[in-house]
Parts: sequence; C-alpha cells; structure tokens
Amino acid sequence: MAVLCVVALVLATLTGCSTAPTTPAGMFSVYLGEPQRPLVPGNTTETEGGKIANAVWTPLVTFDSATRSVTYDGAAESVTSSDNINWTIKLKPGWTFHDGTPVTAQSYVRAWNYTALSSNAQGASYFFSNVKGYDALQAEEDREPTATTMSGLSAPDPTTIKVSLSEPFAIYPLTLGYSAFDPLPEAYYTDPVAYGKKPVGNGPFRADTEWVPGRGMTLSRFDNYGGKDKAKSRGVVMRMYTEVSTAYTDVLAGNLDILKGLPPDAYANAQDVFGERYIEQSSPDITSLGFPLYDPRYADVRVRRALSMAIDRPAIVNAIFLGTRVPADSFAPPTVVGYRAGACGRWCEYHPDEAKALLAEAGFDTSVPVEIWFNAGAGHDGWMTAVGNMFRKIGLTYKLRGNLQFNEFLSKRDAKEMTGPFRLAWVMDYPSIENFLAPQFATAALAPAGSNTTFYSSAKFDDALNAGDRAPTIDAASAAYEKAENVLVDDLPAAPLFHGLDQAVWDKRVSGVRYNILGEIELADVVVDGKAV
Repeated sequence: MAVLCVVALVLATLTGCSTAPTTPAGMFSVYLGEPQRPLVPGNTTETEGGKIANAVWTPLVTFDSATRSVTYDGAAESVTSSDNINWTIKLKPGWTFHDGTPVTAQSYVRAWNYTALSSNAQGASYFFSNVKGYDALQAEEDREPTATTMSGLSAPDPTTIKVSLSEPFAIYPLTLGYSAFDPLPEAYYTDPVAYGKKPVGNGPFRADTEWVPGRGMTLSRFDNYGGKDKAKSRGVVMRMYTEVSTAYTDVLAGNLDILKGLPPDAYANAQDVFGERYIEQSSPDITSLGFPLYDPRYADVRVRRALSMAIDRPAIVNAIFLGTRVPADSFAPPTVVGYRAGACGRWCEYHPDEAKALLAEAGFDTSVPVEIWFNAGAGHDGWMTAVGNMFRKIGLTYKLRGNLQFNEFLSKRDAKEMTGPFRLAWVMDYPSIENFLAPQFATAALAPAGSNTTFYSSAKFDDALNAGDRAPTIDAASAAYEKAENVLVDDLPAAPLFHGLDQAVWDKRVSGVRYNILGEIELADVVVDGKAV
C-alpha cells in the first residue's frame, strides 16, 4: 500500500492517497498526456488532443486496414469527382450532434471556413489551403482578411457539400478521414472557450465533464450515435499522466485499464507480464530530429547532414528500444503507400568521420554546446542522451533540454523558440506519403497555420508536391511524391531517426482492445467486465 500511495501522489488525477482512482461501473480508463490546445477539431493537431477528438467525433470517411483505401463507415455516403478538382460529398442522413442538433452540410462548411480563417489561428488551417478562395482568408497579424468564407465551398442542401479546389488533388478523399474535416455545431460559435473544454461532436462518446488540465475528462456513450458501431461500454475516463512510467505502474496495480505506449524499461518483458493482454503492431509514424532553420547555427545543410550522420540509428534501436523500433531510411514509414526503402540514402547512415569533416568544412563552432530539445515524461531521455553522446564522438558537447511538458514543448516549437535540434514526430492522419511530407514541410503549413515547425520553405519542394497533387490517380500521385521527398533528402530540414512499434497493455477487466489503421485504440470496441452494453 505504501508504494501505491506514492504512485497516487505522483498521478495528477488523484485527490489523495487513501484510495486508488476509481472508474464508474461499466466504464474504463485510458492513459492520456496533456493536449496542447482547446479541444476543437480544426485546432487539434497533436496526438494527445487527437485521442479525444477520435472518440468525440466520427470522420467523413474511414480506411480499410488491408488496402489502405477509403471506406464509407463514417458520416459520408460518397465522395466523387470527374476531374479531381470539383468534389461532391454526400452525407448520410439522420446524424446528430451530442446536443441533439442535426449534423448538416452547413455544419461542415461553416467549421471549415472557421478553421481556414487566419484570424482564428487554428492549427489545421493548412489542410484547406487547396480550396478555392483560401488565400482571401489569410492575412498578416496586423491586417484583416479580405474574406471570411472560401469561394470553393458550399452546401446546396443539408446532405451535400460542394468543394472546388484550386488544383487537381487525386488523394482528396483520403484527407477527409482526418479530424480537421470534422463538423462543428452552432453551439461552438456561441462560446468557443467553453466548447474547447467540453466539446460537442458527432462521435460514439460525448463529453460528460470539462477537460481539466493535469486531471483529464470523462466521456460517456452517446446512445443516439448515427454510426453503425456504437460504443460497447458505458464510457471512458481519459486519465492524464505526466509520466508514462507512472501509468505503467498503475496498469500493473489495476488502477488504469488501458495503456498505449510503454516506458522503455517495460519493452523487454511486457508481453510476458500481460500475456494475451498485450498487442503490438508497426506504427504508422516517424520520429525525427528537427532542425530550427531560423537559427543561423543550423542554416547550413552541411551541419544538418553532419548531425544526421553522427547518429547510429541501429545502435539506439537495439540498445535503448530493445529492437522495438525500426531505423528510418525515409521521411515516411513502411506502412504507408509511397514509402521507398533507402530514400534518405547516406544522410541517414552512420558515418562519424564524414560528419566531423562536414562540421569543420561548415565552420561550425564546436565550443558552444548543441542544445537538444524534447518533452518530459514520455521516455525520451534515454535515446536523446544516446544522440548527445554520439555528437560527442564528432567533437561536440551537448545540453539536454527535456524539462518541458508536452503542451509547453509544442508551443515553444510553434513560436520558434527551439535553440537546437528538437524531437519531431508525426503519426499518420491518412494513408499516403503526402501526409508525411506536406503538413510538416510545405510552405503553406508553416506554424501556426500548420505543423511545419522547422520553418522549412522551398519552392522546389512545394512545386514537386503540387505536381503529385495534380496526378490523375492516387497511385500516380504516390509515385510523383517521390520527387518531393528527394528534395527533402537534399535539404534535410529534419533527420529521420526511427519508426515505432505500437504496444498496448490492459487490465483483465476489459477486452476487445485493438488498433486501427491510424495506430490508435478503437475505444468504441472496448468491452468492460465481459458485457457489451
């Protein structure tokens, strides 16, 4: 009991240490980190907020796990076009928001215009940059946009959305599976601040409580859910932790039901400990070392190449991750369409002597430590220390900057406050290599409108990306994106490091735990105490 009391003191969701955290009957608890922004689909672009979004909203389209193609198990009945420019989205009738109001085409159109409008400062604005009229919604901070609605967006009737793009975009239906395209009820616009704490969506779970920083929130089953797969439990408690190791201890103790993402010291024996209550799958993600291109120290590509070649990726994977990661040789993981083995070439291989020579050639000041940034509490300390020690082998000193919580770390990245290489990670939003290229590196995706936090901008890259967008088919587009990736390899705004292995463990009181194609637990499928409701 003494150990559990200590754990309770560390865990932010507890109010005392006399009893373990309780979960209401018929509900289950899951691990969650601190979201960066208010819980609004157009402003939720990171993994922790995304976990809530995936429970509270249902996307327009879903994906087949085997073929990675679009399926229509979401809110859309069809997505069609004859020219890849003008698209018609037909909605399934009868869907409602959690407040009982109908989900209509206008619910989407108004939400998308709101997200795109630069004065609203939404993190997913970039995803609408290819819609006609988007540019008119963009303005510098001290100016007003010339329009508030995109000319290429309309709702001719309650179940029809018309979208006109500025250029052909063959993979457009794939993108609609991302949460940025989710709808908003009219209640949002009345009080956006309150809504961001307790969102109202169209998904299988509804918010019972407000999001409380450092604690979490509770979601309950939405009985009037419009989809075919209703939640099989009474609800889920999103329990916030600052340390994944604490969460793992709680699963072992029966105080937490589901944990996705294990601490490093659990990699080796988690399957032995949990047996059938353990699952794993290749993660559709990539972890890279991002370079702050706004910092003169890292403006020279020779420096970036040197730091990348100083990192022994297989050594980190084997020594730190015990083989539960895969060294990266591309800007996308092997799980997505468009991945090419070895695309990164020599820059993603270990060549310390060449790295040292490149630093000297670039005139890099080795007397000043390289500051390495990452977020606290998620098990990054070990591999980031290993990276730093590898930098030492090429004549550098380093300083770890890993004392920020996740939301703080992301905010500093967006604000150009990184003073050295930083952890850069991306998890697939839709199954195309384009999703790993455009949102992270396109000029239109520069933060805060998107997730380009290296602040890389290349006309050559943008042009190659646009050429892929204009390809006639999804397969042709994937092939064309190769040229865009080749530009990234040449410029190296980030150094690809490794791809993950999604690992999850759970308590014996729950069952039906499985991953979807996006690497997230399907919370609606979870059963509590062997009884689906």
